[in-house]
Amino acid sequence: MISYKPLLKLLIDRDIRKQDLQKMANISWSTMSKFNKGEYVSLEVIDRICAVLDCQPGDLIEYVPDEKEKPSS
Repeated sequence: MISYKPLLKLLIDRDIRKQDLQKMANISWSTMSKFNKGEYVSLEVIDRICAVLDCQPGDLIEYVPDEKEKPSS
């Protein structure tokens, strides 16, 4: 599963509020709530965020294996 914790940490580190990012990258409130819920966000949105924050996609997202996907021993 994809986690957006790196994005949230980046915002804290740069002292940027979610509301500010929403305006800077022209992101809807429903899309912003998807970050908090860990739901799918399009690559277009990730691209806009990277452009305004001058960062790479890997700075915003990370892959976390889902417990259901791990092979049982």
